[in-house]
Amino acid sequence: MYSDDDLDAAVKAGVMPAATATAFRDFMSQRHVPATVDEENLRLITSFNDLFVTIAAVLLLVALGWLLNKSHPALGGGAVAAFSWGFAEYFTRKRRMALPSIALLLAFVLGVFAAALSLVGLDSFEKGGTAVAGCAALSALAAWGHWLRFRVPITVAAGACAAAGALLALGVGLVPALSDHVQILLFLAGLGLFSLAMHWDMRDRERRTRRSDVAFWLHLAAAPMIVHPAYSALGGSDTGTRAALAAVAIYVVLAAVALVVDRRALLVSALAYVLYAAAELFKAAGSVESSLALTALVIGSALLMLSAFWHHARRLALTPLPQAWKDRLPQTVP
Repeated sequence: MYSDDDLDAAVKAGVMPAATATAFRDFMSQRHVPATVDEENLRLITSFNDLFVTIAAVLLLVALGWLLNKSHPALGGGAVAAFSWGFAEYFTRKRRMALPSIALLLAFVLGVFAAALSLVGLDSFEKGGTAVAGCAALSALAAWGHWLRFRVPITVAAGACAAAGALLALGVGLVPALSDHVQILLFLAGLGLFSLAMHWDMRDRERRTRRSDVAFWLHLAAAPMIVHPAYSALGGSDTGTRAALAAVAIYVVLAAVALVVDRRALLVSALAYVLYAAAELFKAAGSVESSLALTALVIGSALLMLSAFWHHARRLALTPLPQAWKDRLPQTVP
């Protein structure tokens, strides 16, 4: 299996001309698009060595951060960030290992945030405001620098989340009254990330380049930001029959959106909420002892059916949409 990075490296090394690499990509895309466009292929592990390296790196970074944190909190976070970048020079830039690259990127961004937060004072996190906003903004800038160097797909989502956190903290710091509307702000941030994800998705409708991977992680980050405030507005854990029905209705709407944009992240993010809501409905119907089992049976069967007939269901969901929208959304399997 040859990746786009392998072909780019072959072109740079003079093994093949750029025109040949482009022709090969076009041939492979025409051959495999029908089987892969709707599958959301996720590149995580190419061999067990990926998992082995990830475990070793996490153990080392946790130990390093823990020991140096005893001297000064900033040293722990700074060391984690520095060593994560150093390891990425080999495991990401040279070896191109997917899972270790994801772990090292997350460790780098969190290390930068932890180091910055320890410098401004750990109590600033509880108080919020401009100090936390500055730390989050610094993390976003660090993620941007990491992207320029390594191009790990999850980096855009990590940077976008950090930027969203910076804006939320800044807003609450400047206007304290906004602290009473955090759920609404979080929902708007989720919509912003969703829009960014669609921007990347529309640049790769055939889902055969790194752009599709970037979009996947953005969708995965945006989904809980959208789903949690929507379900929290129904009353949280105090879910009655009407609220439970509304929760199920929201899940149906999310399923329609997931079909249209061809991303399953929304369904996964909302799964815990709809399971709880469906269990409440079964309890209201009198099935108290078997509510959990019946809920799992119904929801699991529905999701399996949706997965089995995803291509057909997606074509039905796209039918009423304007042609201009269809031309910009991911392609459907014939």
